[in-house]
Amino acid sequence: MEGGMKCVKFLFFFFNFIFWLCGLALIIVGVVAKTAITKIPVIQELANTGSPIVIIVVGAVIFLIAFFGCCGAWKDNYCMVTTFVVLLSIIIIIEIGIAIGAYVLKGKLEDLPEKAVQDMMKNYTSNPDIQKGLDEIQQELKCCGAVNASDWVFYKSNNISVPDSCCKNVTLNCGDGALKDTNKIYIEGCGAALESLLKKNLLWVGVAALVIAFIEILGIVFACTLMAGIRKGYEVM
Repeated sequence: MEGGMKCVKFLFFFFNFIFWLCGLALIIVGVVAKTAITKIPVIQELANTGSPIVIIVVGAVIFLIAFFGCCGAWKDNYCMVTTFVVLLSIIIIIEIGIAIGAYVLKGKLEDLPEKAVQDMMKNYTSNPDIQKGLDEIQQELKCCGAVNASDWVFYKSNNISVPDSCCKNVTLNCGDGALKDTNKIYIEGCGAALESLLKKNLLWVGVAALVIAFIEILGIVFACTLMAGIRKGYEVM
């Protein structure tokens, strides 16, 4: 019995290390997801109230939870291990909520990216910040316009020019007269490209939350086993 409890104790330590890595992973996923969706003003509102911020906070809290677990196991402290189980259970519930939230938010992104890009295009020449943001999007996602490059027909009076950021190789005035030059500019619209990027990020958010929640459930099982051993006074050192 003592050997079994010692094995549980070492496994508990191992899972706390995994929890630490999970916390780091959640912080990274949250930062990446938030960064990806804050480049567009309209979608930024979703980022400020949605899953990414919650994920970052949960990742930071996991560091503290891992501390309680390690200390409790090392000192055979029933109270600290119990605290670990309670806090981890709360985190699991939150992570399941994050996964559900990411799935729901994913379904609301059908038309939002395209409309957001169209709004940015309207203010492209009058707002330097929007111009910089849209230029970055078009270069990073290798796209042009909201639906396609022809959305920029209004850009200049000749009706055949696009911003330089639409060019495959950006040089000064490379977009002049290049609206229909498929060898020179990107044709795909940024709406579809951005929607694909956002859905991909939200999918990873949901998957990460569920996978980590499953790992943490195993940690709770080991913690409860260790608690039972401590309560019964088994020697686990």
